[in-house]
Amino acid sequence: MNKIAEEWNKILDTCVVGRSLSRYGRELYFPKGIVAQASEAGKLATTFNATVGMAYVDGEPMILPTIQDNLPRLSPTEAVSYAPTAGDLKLRNLWKEELLRKNPLLEEDKISLPAVVPGITNGLSQAADLFVDEGDLVLIPDLCWDNYPLIFETKRFAKVVPYKMFTPGNALDLESIGRTIEAQGSPAKAVIILNFPHNPTGYTPVKSEALALAAHLKAIAAKGTDLIIICDDAYFGLFYDEDVFKQSIFGLLYDAHEKILAVKVDGATKEDYVWGFRVGFITLGARGLTQDQFVALDGKINGAIRASISSSSRVGQTLLYKELSSLIYHGIKTKYAQALEERFRTVKKILETRQTGKVMRALPFNSGYFMCFELERGNAEELRKYLLKNEGIGTIALGDRFLRIAYASVDNRDIKTLYQTVFKCADELYGPQ
Repeated sequence: MNKIAEEWNKILDTCVVGRSLSRYGRELYFPKGIVAQASEAGKLATTFNATVGMAYVDGEPMILPTIQDNLPRLSPTEAVSYAPTAGDLKLRNLWKEELLRKNPLLEEDKISLPAVVPGITNGLSQAADLFVDEGDLVLIPDLCWDNYPLIFETKRFAKVVPYKMFTPGNALDLESIGRTIEAQGSPAKAVIILNFPHNPTGYTPVKSEALALAAHLKAIAAKGTDLIIICDDAYFGLFYDEDVFKQSIFGLLYDAHEKILAVKVDGATKEDYVWGFRVGFITLGARGLTQDQFVALDGKINGAIRASISSSSRVGQTLLYKELSSLIYHGIKTKYAQALEERFRTVKKILETRQTGKVMRALPFNSGYFMCFELERGNAEELRKYLLKNEGIGTIALGDRFLRIAYASVDNRDIKTLYQTVFKCADELYGPQ
C-alpha cells in the first residue's frame, strides 16, 4: 500500500469513515506528482509556470473563437439536458469521421463507434474497469504520467511493471515490451499502455520506429499472449518533425492480429484546446470482430459508463460538435498548432547552442507539450524547489533524475529567459555546465 494511503488510513481509522472504507477506498491516495507539484507552483510560480499541460497566450488559456463565440448561443437543450450514456450520437459519428480523416489506416467497419467519456483519464479508467482484473500484468513506460499507477495498480489491483522508453543511447527501445513480458513468464494476457506524443518527454516514434514497434507487438501476440493495447492519444496531432509518424499507432494495431485488442483513448482536451470540457472518447478494434460483437461491446461500454458517471457533460459535447462542424475550424486550429510548433523550434534552437557534457541532458522530443531533462548529477526535486523558491518558476520533477518543462504553457517570447534561468539554477546547485 502507498505510504500516503497508509497515513490517511491511520487518521481515518479512529472514526466511522475509516471503518467504512472499501478495499479500493483504503488503497486510494493522491500522488505527490504532477498535479500536486503544479498546485504548489500555482501559489509560488510568479515568473513562469511551466508545469500545467495547457497552452497559454498572455497568461490566458488558448481558446478557439468557434468555442468562445458559441457560448451565449446555446438553447436550453443544447446546454443543460442529459446527454445519452455513451454520448450524443451526432458527436460520436462526427468524431469517428474525424478519426478516419486523420488516420487513413483505419477502416470504418473495423472499429467501434467512439463512446463519449468525461475526459481521457476516465477513458483509461473505463478501459481498466472493462479489461483489467486483480493481478493482471499491466506494462507502462518507465517515464510516465503518474495517473497510470493510480488507475491500474491502486484502483484495479493489477501488477504494474515498467518497460524502458529509451535505450541508453537515447533511441526508442523497440524491444523492451517483449523483454518485460518474457521476464514476467510470458503470461496468457498482458495490458500495454502506449502514449504518443509521450508525456513527459514529448516524443513520438518516427515512421520506421512505429512500424517496427507494431511488428514487435504482433510477434508477441503470435507467441500466444493476448494483448490489450491501450493507446493514450491525449496529445495527438501536435507533431513537429517531418519524419514523425503522424497517425495514431492504434491504426497499426487494431487489425494486426487475432490476439490483439486495441483501445484508443483520445479527446478534445488537448487536440482542440478545451482542457476543462472533459470530453474524451474510447474506441476499440480487433481483427475479425463482427457487427454483432461490436453491438455487444458497445453495450458493455454503455454499462461501464452508466455504472460510474451516468453520462458526460451535455454543454461540452454541444460546443465540441459545433466546433468540429465549423467551416473555419481546421484553419484556426492549424494556426494554434503552428504557435506551439514555434515554441518547440525555439526550445530546440536553445538546446542546440548548448555545449555537451552538462549537468542536464535533454531526452528526445519532437511533439506534444513537453520536453524532459535527465540530470547527470544532482536531484530533480531539489532543482524544482530551488527554481520555484528563488526564481518563481514552476517545473515538474519526476523522481530524482528527471525534470519536465511544459514549454507549451510559456509564451514564445519568454522561452529563452525560462531556459536560461533553469540552466543558471542548475549551475548554482551542481556546478558549471
